[in-house]
Amino acid sequence: MAENVNRFLGGSPLAVFAKLVLLSIVIGVVLSALGLDPRDILQSLRRFIQNIWDMGFDAIRWLWQYFLLGAVIVIPIWLLMRIFNAPRGR
Repeated sequence: MAENVNRFLGGSPLAVFAKLVLLSIVIGVVLSALGLDPRDILQSLRRFIQNIWDMGFDAIRWLWQYFLLGAVIVIPIWLLMRIFNAPRGR
């Protein structure tokens, strides 16, 4: 069991925890030197997700318009072809 945990984490839990704490402090110092704040990062992430969400629905709206435009022609032609090419009962 412990071997599976070590393999999953990439080392012993205490060593991995210490590395993550140290790396987080170093990255925090660098980001602070760049003038970034955790709230800025979270706000940027929220805006990024919101923009992707909005683009997704715009793409769906765009596809829907083209679908309706094409379906006005395609569906009636397909229906007529099915009616006229239907096998005749013998």
